[in-house]
Amino acid sequence: MISEKEITSISKFLSLVLRHQPELIGMELDLQGWVSVDELLKKANGHGKLITLEMLNHVVETNSKKRFAFSDDKQKIRASQGHSVEVELGYEPHVPPAVLYHGTGAQSVDSILHLGLQKRSRQHVHLSADPETAVKVGSKHGKPLVLKVLADQMQQKGFVFYLSANGVWLTDTVPPEFLQLEKL
Repeated sequence: MISEKEITSISKFLSLVLRHQPELIGMELDLQGWVSVDELLKKANGHGKLITLEMLNHVVETNSKKRFAFSDDKQKIRASQGHSVEVELGYEPHVPPAVLYHGTGAQSVDSILHLGLQKRSRQHVHLSADPETAVKVGSKHGKPLVLKVLADQMQQKGFVFYLSANGVWLTDTVPPEFLQLEKL
């Protein structure tokens, strides 16, 4: 059985090579972010990261955030979102709920309220449908604070939203006028 420590290590490694640096192990993602499972395993193992097909299946199936997805035939794998490398995930525009949420650390709130949410090195700004998830995300950055995103107003003004395969809402930017500090 695979340990929690191994699961975490493999998940972090997959995030790195499937979202940010596939070249680290000599791999190239296709235009939609997919790579052959066989190639991933061969390249990972060739660079000292021992991952078996069983381990990979376990990590993909048990990841609570559904960060990774297999193709229908299970021959390819990709990250569900969060890429800093250019990929076209093929998500269709969706009408968002009236309100979405973004979790961040307390030290970033003033800047965000002044400048808005920006995708920076990622392809999209990530938003959640509930404040509880946003608190978990914000906790990674220190004392968590949650921003309420007036998604319905943004959509009425022409902003486009996408819903990733793992339930994360994506958009290009959130201007400050659509942000409010959520009371927890």
